[in-house]
Amino acid sequence: MTDDVLVVHGGTPLQGRIRVRGAKNLVSKAMVAALLGDSPSRLFDVPKIRDVEVVRGLLGLHGVKVTDGDEDGELVFDPANVESASTDQINVHAGSSRIPILFCGPLLHRLGHAFIPDLGGCHIGPRPIDFHLQALREFGATVDKTPEGLHLSAPNGLHGTKFALPYPSVGATEQVLLTAVMAEGVTELRNAAVEPEIIDLICVLQKMGAIIKVHTDRVIEIQGVPKLHGYTHRPIPDRIEAASWAAAALATRGHVEVLGAEQADMMTFLNVFRSVGGEYEVTDTRPPRPGQPGQEGGIRFWHPGGELQATALETDVHPGFMTDWQQPLVVALTQARGLSIVHETVYEQRLGYTEALNSMGANIQVYRDCLGGTPCRFGRRNFKHSAVIAGPSKLHAADLVIPDLRAGFSHLIAALAAEGTSRVYGVDLINRGYEDFEAKLADLGAQVERP
Repeated sequence: MTDDVLVVHGGTPLQGRIRVRGAKNLVSKAMVAALLGDSPSRLFDVPKIRDVEVVRGLLGLHGVKVTDGDEDGELVFDPANVESASTDQINVHAGSSRIPILFCGPLLHRLGHAFIPDLGGCHIGPRPIDFHLQALREFGATVDKTPEGLHLSAPNGLHGTKFALPYPSVGATEQVLLTAVMAEGVTELRNAAVEPEIIDLICVLQKMGAIIKVHTDRVIEIQGVPKLHGYTHRPIPDRIEAASWAAAALATRGHVEVLGAEQADMMTFLNVFRSVGGEYEVTDTRPPRPGQPGQEGGIRFWHPGGELQATALETDVHPGFMTDWQQPLVVALTQARGLSIVHETVYEQRLGYTEALNSMGANIQVYRDCLGGTPCRFGRRNFKHSAVIAGPSKLHAADLVIPDLRAGFSHLIAALAAEGTSRVYGVDLINRGYEDFEAKLADLGAQVERP
């Protein structure tokens, strides 16, 4: 594990400019959607992260030719020769990502069968795939569970259905979209997730020839079509990464400009950021003019000096405060005066990272009670999912072991804000969702190094 550690010399405000590319939570799904086309697809602004490598490998195993385009971050997908992959080949990817479950619908359409290995992902709660499998059965798929994974088939084809999710799950909504677009008839999905990444996936599918209507009250209607073609798409920027760098700027009393960040999809975060005392400025993209270069827009985030103020927040599905924003922001809240309250309503085991912050001098208590009024998925199931943060706390260096992707970046922020030198172990996990983060840290003046 010695080669998977980052030495962080904390106490230096982050200063400078970095850029975010396409959203991790859209790019990988758009890559899977390319399986459905009968002609090549082209995706721009693809970040170089591990999840992209995993999906690229899985597509290659199934006969999709994936090549780099002319533009940096451009991928081209040719699905002309989609084929079955061996169980052993697919199992090489088992445990490395949760994306394989989304291959089910497209592979059933293209091949009539699919195999899905054991699923991985971050350990922040069980995140069962029951919603996925139930939806696929509703479409007419049969699912056989074996020790190595799931074997699916559709002996009578896939047909539209009416389906209501018990919770607006992002993954299950994506599953229904990717399956329904070529299922015979009309599919109606109720209580669907409507995150910006979901809407962007709908845009991708619509470009391919799908007919999808987004109604009010989380209802999505999909009219199946017999064939789809390729797409050309530039995804929305990664709002999770943008917020993570914003929280790092606040926690270290720094000033970070995040090029590519867009205001519209970050409104809820920006409101909280300002309410605790952070400042930001939205800069618009300026096209080139004669004699003048163009300039990419983004958002500048900074700590204006003085004290930060405690706040109360609850995570929720969109348009609420995103669960992936919670962990980075809590590090900044350790520096706010007063008692901040965080009610995590989406993932039951997402507050485990606070133990590491407490070891660095933070004062965070976690509770099983719902400290808020937002409906909670697990409030009566005895999970510690609410936190009270007393601040400000003086953070000091420590040795940290990263448990999952977002907690990992939070540990990194804490090490950057703390006095002294920390060692952050398991840091390569951050590469799952943050492109080239070590180079970006260097661009922002952080004092970090591999031992």
